[in-house]
Amino acid sequence: MSTHKKEKPIPAPRAWQRMLSGRRLDLLDPSPLDIEIEDIALGLSREVRWNGQTIGEWGYTIAEHSLLVEEIVTLLKPDTKPEIRLAALLHDAPEYVIGDLITPFKYAIGSGYKDLENRLMQAIHVRFGLPANLPDTINTLIKRADRMAAYLEATQLAGFSDKEASKIFGKLRAMPNIRITGIPPQKAKEGFLKRFEKLS
Repeated sequence: MSTHKKEKPIPAPRAWQRMLSGRRLDLLDPSPLDIEIEDIALGLSREVRWNGQTIGEWGYTIAEHSLLVEEIVTLLKPDTKPEIRLAALLHDAPEYVIGDLITPFKYAIGSGYKDLENRLMQAIHVRFGLPANLPDTINTLIKRADRMAAYLEATQLAGFSDKEASKIFGKLRAMPNIRITGIPPQKAKEGFLKRFEKLS
């Protein structure tokens, strides 16, 4: 008669996160039903850009960056439809769950990060009535605004010279004249939610 105890099976690693709304978001198979704008706004308002390496009393949050990108999209193309501006506002929304990894770190991790980010983005888009995958023309517009926003942040907040920023982000035409500064997370959250309500 064997005296060995049966080993208990090792449970699968938890792949979901509980949100303050009470939703449980499965990161590997995200459902649009588990996505709430309040969770997104909270997460983006507490996650900072540039790994926090910016001047000022407050870190520059992803919520602020998202507002800036949407503003630039509107400046670049004043007749942009509200749904496209909403897509611009939500362009970094997956980072409410996975955080804002700096570009060099994303390259180091590889394609797994991008796949996860894409699945989350598709679920977010569906949740808020946008196409799961945006047309290339819209993606191009948002990416252009995103690069401009990054240039402004780099030179105004993150200590980059214009020459350094131009090497990284390229020569950008029609750069907007916008002054930016970090604001308290609660204000960033409120501003993000207010803009979302107006566009959705």
